[in-house]
Amino acid sequence: MFGLTEEQIATFGLTFGVGAFMLYMVFIIFQLARESKAGRLGTFVLFLALGFGLLGFAAKGVIKYFLAGVVE
Repeated sequence: MFGLTEEQIATFGLTFGVGAFMLYMVFIIFQLARESKAGRLGTFVLFLALGFGLLGFAAKGVIKYFLAGVVE
């Protein structure tokens, strides 16, 4: 499709699709904090707790990138 291989399409989807999804999740966390009137500390706790999974997923990608030459 459009001269791209399946691997290139999957890489694009993983990079930008998941990145966009993660930004949307940050927006959802912000909306949740705003609608619940959580205040500064509550907002921080929400971002810390709910954003920790997003941070872990991003860290996994960074670690895989730096270790790609060592592992493979």
